Amino acid sequence: MLRAMHCYLAMLLIASSLGTLTASDVVPLIFDTDMGNDIDDALALGVIHALESRGECRLLAVTVSKDNLLAARCCDLINTFYGRAHVPVGLVVDGKKPQDRKYLPKLVLATDNGKPRYPHTAVTQRDVPDATSLLRRVLSTQPDRSVVLVVVGFSTNMSRLLTSEGDQYSPLDGRALVERKVKLLSMMGGRFGSDRPDGFTEYNIRTDLDAARQVFVGWPTPIVISGYEIGLSIRYPAESILNDFNYVAHHPLKEGYEAYKEMPYDRPTWDLTSVLYAVRPQRGYFGLSAAGLLSVGPEGYALFRDGEGGPHQYLTVTPEQRIRVREALEMLASQPPNERYSVVR
Repeated sequence: MLRAMHCYLAMLLIASSLGTLTASDVVPLIFDTDMGNDIDDALALGVIHALESRGECRLLAVTVSKDNLLAARCCDLINTFYGRAHVPVGLVVDGKKPQDRKYLPKLVLATDNGKPRYPHTAVTQRDVPDATSLLRRVLSTQPDRSVVLVVVGFSTNMSRLLTSEGDQYSPLDGRALVERKVKLLSMMGGRFGSDRPDGFTEYNIRTDLDAARQVFVGWPTPIVISGYEIGLSIRYPAESILNDFNYVAHHPLKEGYEAYKEMPYDRPTWDLTSVLYAVRPQRGYFGLSAAGLLSVGPEGYALFRDGEGGPHQYLTVTPEQRIRVREALEMLASQPPNERYSVVR
């Protein structure tokens, strides 16, 4: 309890030192996730809500690349827990990895005295729009070159967005719509640098190789990718899960962590790093590679060719930055839902 109070007070002090943010400082953000395959997706969504409570971003929508209704419902219940039930959630159609995994049933189907432990409104397939349609609808309403897309799962939804045709939301085809509305694609995938083991193909890339190839070749805005090695080197501490989420009797992030694997364990922060960079790119948490080009090789590797002045870069991290990133993520992920931080509009 003392540890949780210490973290919360530290969070308040840091937030107050940032001053009042203006509307132009707020990052309009869409989160695309394969929620349910790993627990870092859930913590990453919690970090987004903490950043929105601080006035640093605005979550426009969540789209799910895992073809499982429970995954969409889990995103909706986390949004609802943080006081943002209005955030729309979209689901891929005929996508990858439809199996129930780990913590999804534990959170979505949990009840107390016959009522859902974590209320949410996305209950049936009819409640959840197609992800591509939702992406087009939301992007069409945003200012030009403003939206940051965070993709922490498969590239399925981004690939389908690129190849989508004009519709009632916008006459532009998908590529033109992305080029007009999106500022940055921050994604987690691949493995870069010199430490990739022989035969290693990263999960997010290999699960939908064709989609990843299409996004790397055809995406018309800058891409910054956080490789497997970044999150692997920064572990979210079990001590925080055990102690910093006890301000409520039931917390979806803590209970999801406990259902994913027997506690205690420190888990890599793969998806969280893409969120942190997307919202705080100028805070020095990470370094960046030279500008270059991403591609997918014939064996399923994510490849990077630098020195070509391309629109792609990957994250790097020093030992000192790892400490800063872990501390920031620990504080943000465990931040209680609140409306203390307002944005001047």
